[in-house]
Amino acid sequence: MQQATWFKTFSAGLLAMTLAACGGQQQAAAPAAPADASGASEAAAPAKTEIVFGTTVGDFGDMVKDQIKPALEKKGYTVKLIEFTDYVRPNLALAEGEIDINIFQHKPYLDNFKAEHNLDITEVFQVPTAPLGLYPGKLSSLDDVKDGSSVSAPNDPSNFARALVMMNELGWLKLKDGINPLTASKADIAENLKNIKIVELEAAQLPRSRADVDFAVVNGNYAMSSGMKLTETLFQEPSFAYVNWSAVRTADKDSQWVQDITEAYNSDEFKAYAKERFAGYKYPAAWGEQAGAVAAASAASE
Repeated sequence: MQQATWFKTFSAGLLAMTLAACGGQQQAAAPAAPADASGASEAAAPAKTEIVFGTTVGDFGDMVKDQIKPALEKKGYTVKLIEFTDYVRPNLALAEGEIDINIFQHKPYLDNFKAEHNLDITEVFQVPTAPLGLYPGKLSSLDDVKDGSSVSAPNDPSNFARALVMMNELGWLKLKDGINPLTASKADIAENLKNIKIVELEAAQLPRSRADVDFAVVNGNYAMSSGMKLTETLFQEPSFAYVNWSAVRTADKDSQWVQDITEAYNSDEFKAYAKERFAGYKYPAAWGEQAGAVAAASAASE
């Protein structure tokens, strides 16, 4: 009899512990909304309170640290930033859930990368972007270009295409008629008018390559993070197709936290900061500046 009583007591206690554990899990996943004086529930707090950003080193990370992080913290979020030194890991880290949002790439690169790696990620909003530029290396003027001059350029397909288009516009080489400038490759060179020796490198290495080549085509973010200035460029691409975008996992695109980030990047405070800190950059179409050029370029890239 005592054994039966003990067993019933133990079973009841175990059941209570199990129910408490399940209830605890449910509470952690979705906190119950407190009731107000009238007995009605208030709106539930955002399910997500920590946001992990991923950017390349330099201007995009500075934007988060200087403006976006403080703005989101005022709304109750905890913000963390991971800065990458390449163009590959940020998208993989996003797809794998290591970060929640990344900011470093233009749409042609994003479209190509997610198709190649079968990633379910998508663009959300544009950010101020330093244009791709041709910078002096061992030679300091465009007039100094000579037969056989060397030019370092980013080795990823979309940015390499940009470099080819720049050299085509400079008259250093000629691209085939009718090619898509967003996907131009070496196979699209009809004539190398200056016998340019193109040295393909990881984008992060381009600033340092200037000591070894005559000219360097450098991505804006790496130019800025290396202490280079837009005023140093000998030539800048005119296209607006490469204004950079943020990206998130597609399932998160309509989340409240994504809307809050978008609002922070399009706020008057951020616009004023960007125009002072990043003068000479190309701005998002949503800001209403250069909108026609950006919209046309964006349509051409789709």
